Amino acid sequence: MKPFVVNRHGRLVFPATVLAELDFSVLDSLDQFTAVIGRDFEAKAPTGTDILARVESGAYDSRFPLLRDLAQNLFWVNRFSMTMFDKRPTRFRDLPRTRDDVFLPVLTHWEDGERKVSAVERAYRELPATYDEAAEERAFALLFDVFRNKRHHATELPAIKPTVAELLAQPDALTWVLPAHDPDFPTFTLTEILDADESVPELEALSRWAMVLHNQYPWERADTALRPVGEIGDDDVVIALHPRNRDVTAFIDRVRSAGRADASNSAPTSAGPAPLPPVQPIRPYPPVRVREAFAVAPVLEALSVVRGELVCTNDDVIRNSSFSWSPMSAAEISAKTGIDERRYSARSLEQLALDAARAALEHSGREPAEIGAVLVATCTSEKLIPSVACWLSGQLGLLQTHVSADIVAACAGLPYGLSEAVRLLQEVQRPVLLVCVEKFSDKIGAVRTSRMIFGDGASAIVVAPGEHTDVEVLQTYASGPVSEVNSIIWPNPEFDNDITVYGPEVKSLVQRYLGQMLGELGDEPDPDDPSRPLIDSIDLIVPHQANKTMILGLAEKAGLTPDQLYFNIETMGNVSAASIPIAIADAVRDGAIDRPMRVFAPGFGAGAVGGYAVLRVDPAIVAPEATGAVTDTAPRAPSMATTSDDVRVAFGE
Repeated sequence: MKPFVVNRHGRLVFPATVLAELDFSVLDSLDQFTAVIGRDFEAKAPTGTDILARVESGAYDSRFPLLRDLAQNLFWVNRFSMTMFDKRPTRFRDLPRTRDDVFLPVLTHWEDGERKVSAVERAYRELPATYDEAAEERAFALLFDVFRNKRHHATELPAIKPTVAELLAQPDALTWVLPAHDPDFPTFTLTEILDADESVPELEALSRWAMVLHNQYPWERADTALRPVGEIGDDDVVIALHPRNRDVTAFIDRVRSAGRADASNSAPTSAGPAPLPPVQPIRPYPPVRVREAFAVAPVLEALSVVRGELVCTNDDVIRNSSFSWSPMSAAEISAKTGIDERRYSARSLEQLALDAARAALEHSGREPAEIGAVLVATCTSEKLIPSVACWLSGQLGLLQTHVSADIVAACAGLPYGLSEAVRLLQEVQRPVLLVCVEKFSDKIGAVRTSRMIFGDGASAIVVAPGEHTDVEVLQTYASGPVSEVNSIIWPNPEFDNDITVYGPEVKSLVQRYLGQMLGELGDEPDPDDPSRPLIDSIDLIVPHQANKTMILGLAEKAGLTPDQLYFNIETMGNVSAASIPIAIADAVRDGAIDRPMRVFAPGFGAGAVGGYAVLRVDPAIVAPEATGAVTDTAPRAPSMATTSDDVRVAFGE
């Protein structure tokens, strides 16, 4: 998990976007690591030669684009060292000679370095400020001091550095040398980096970049030289590289072991069988007409909403720009996604679910003992045992339920959850509590598409036996071409286990499902008037809030008009399973649902899941919403320390 923090200025900060920390436990090979480095460090970063060419061609019209290129170049220069190693200045005489976990960088002189340094300094001085001259000057001072003193060429750098013994066997190899070292050389603390404060979001991100890069060289950089190993004196200081943690050490061991295996001509491991080509089902899956299919009529008694208590604006996203991102402004995020802000929560996913459940039960007038089943629709739970639904049942004081289970159906969580709730209603003939909850904010890391879109929130619905049917038609789907099934992935080892979205494949599955859904509604008769199609009796469409720009474009192609659809994505972002019920509540708040209305609620997303519900929504079911900051009031977990007495008690002794 990669949680956000709130700094001393009250602003959201996402440390993962700037610290370049990778999870090496999910990397098995050098090829995998090289691919990650290529995407995160090399794809967007210019080389020193690129910057020189841009300067000489007049490509920069002001200072910020040059500063941005300079910072991205320096992250690329440090692509292996900052992800894998701690740099420790060490007297040559004190350097361990035989350990296999201490390394030295092998370097080559920077080609045309003086010309590049002079060109950058001259260009910066001649260019006008882009946003704020003082802030840009502060960033330049840090970045340029690193750039002009880095000494070495960066294009050909090995990921796995030689050990001390390996480099000593190459007396002509060059490495960093300092005549002396001040252990108190000033660096920025993590708190200072997180507390960076600039009025312009782009400059706040740049300020953090500059501080992190300054910390990569914690010594007097002007004194640094490249010297052949054979000419280093005992009292000279070299830069020893130590693995940042055990996972890095284990990764290096895996890479070296693989190299020895390759040298022994061992057989490559299998990548597994290729997926079969997708085939259509032998016959279509018809929608479930609830009145006809079930004896016990489902009534919606309550719908509650719990939002993340912290607003993350598009400016906040830009303030936390990762060095791996292309330039983008807050306005461009809004135009691309339809999202101006999303909600984050400091509460756990479980606490969000509990808060929503309590509010729904209170509004329905139901006591916990009346609840026959608890369902939780979520795709972002970290808890497997117990399931969130079982944990929630315990927190609510339910001694026993017929079923307490989690449903992983991502953005189709509402139709999947309602479908299961209606089926369970037939068995238990007592209220079912359905909670839709997601917490994305700590699972995004430095993936920009995910950071732009996803948020945190929860909704709970009490579905009870009644005399009339509020849930009229249900449909669920899953699967498709493999590219669509894997269009949204979490955890994704290729992106440091962060949630990732592959846009074209997502658009493809949404288009496929939306066309299928509208076709079915056109074929299904209205339950109240069989002479007309169901689609003509829909009062409002409340779709999964995935991407407003994309959904409106696809809806228009399907013959729908914008006034037929309700969106709250501008202020909530995409809350996956919770997005539709939260949007229904907001439609009531905004007056779009001002009387009992028939609502079509389609959902589609990760895993190539899809589904919809046709509901009768009475505004009276929406519970009053708590406002303001919320603190985590969940009971704390008991101590995990286990004694022999505990074991004897557990076994009845």
